[in-house]
Amino acid sequence: MTISTSTHVDTADLTRRVQEVYRAVAEQPGGDYHFELGRALAHRLGYPVELLDQIPEQALESFAGVGYFFDIAQPAAGERVLDLGSGSGTDVFAAAALVGPTGHVTGIDMTPAQLAKAERLRASAEISSVEFTAARIEDLPLADATVELVISNGVVNLSPDKPAVFRAAARVLVPGGRLALADIVTERPLTEQISCNAELWAACIGGAAQRDTYLAAIADAGLVVRAVRTNHKYRFLSGSAQAATETYGVTSISLLAVKPA
Repeated sequence: MTISTSTHVDTADLTRRVQEVYRAVAEQPGGDYHFELGRALAHRLGYPVELLDQIPEQALESFAGVGYFFDIAQPAAGERVLDLGSGSGTDVFAAAALVGPTGHVTGIDMTPAQLAKAERLRASAEISSVEFTAARIEDLPLADATVELVISNGVVNLSPDKPAVFRAAARVLVPGGRLALADIVTERPLTEQISCNAELWAACIGGAAQRDTYLAAIADAGLVVRAVRTNHKYRFLSGSAQAATETYGVTSISLLAVKPA
């Protein structure tokens, strides 16, 4: 099974709404959203305090991730890392701390406000091993086989073409490289009314794929899934999001996949 590109959701409207939501996340982290934000969320999901302490505070305040994966990703000193949908930079800065000054981390995002905030924080902290680039996660501006690790947190569900995301990730990974991510999936198929709702897509619900088809799309891209776990400590806040969680089995998972050597 594979995930087909959605032919019903208006992709232009989806892009606009996603950018609106995550502009607000960058600029108004204290606002009301379908999902939680901040350092306390990151800590509850599994980020160690000693790692959080190495991340700029203003990046953490806009953290909107759905799980933790660095324990299974095992970034090594000197590795090159790519973050798909890097937001205000929490996972980029975490990865930079883990791979050290001899490594390099690139963050990709399509929301100007997120990129501007992340770059401002990078410059302020004088972290030369990090860069942020405007791009879509389906069409990565990197050469083939140029990174050891691709990461992503709560972002692939926002893409209307998930197979393209996984193909792009596989393309830029070196043989033996890893894909480590956290994302939102479902146990049962969403109704067309939900999957065609751009507002629910932007809330990380409407675009969620069924877990088995999501994993199959990773395999179809040529990657071997090695580990999958459910993130039981992640939860949505709004009533509509919680209702979808109960009805369709919407949940967060973290996973590790490897590109064969």
